[in-house]
Amino acid sequence: MKPKYLALAALALLLGWFVYDSFSQPGVGDLKGNFQEAALYRNENNTGPIVRVYAVTVADTLWREMRQYGDFMPYTKYGNTKVYFFRQGQPAPKSVRPGSVNFDAEFDRYCLAKYEKEVMGNVTFARYPLR
Repeated sequence: MKPKYLALAALALLLGWFVYDSFSQPGVGDLKGNFQEAALYRNENNTGPIVRVYAVTVADTLWREMRQYGDFMPYTKYGNTKVYFFRQGQPAPKSVRPGSVNFDAEFDRYCLAKYEKEVMGNVTFARYPLR
């Protein structure tokens, strides 16, 4: 075999591996817990800090899975991403807003956990944060 064909075959294998690796990355769908997004807020400011707030329902208190779910959520450097987790079948907010209080106080006692990724990527995860 000529070196030219070997190089083309190696290039094709490498390209195939890149494509496979790109499409086989883990994601939110791979997590246990049947996560369902109940509410989302994202500010429209694309030039400054981007703020994202999510309310998510989950089937069970799988703390590690909740943390991984938060890690999968979009984050922008110098921005802020908050994810609040609520048990499925219990009250959860239908809308969220920016600021220090992100939903009505009536839902505080139903909040299982809060994941927050702050400026410069600092992550905090708290169980029962509003009790």
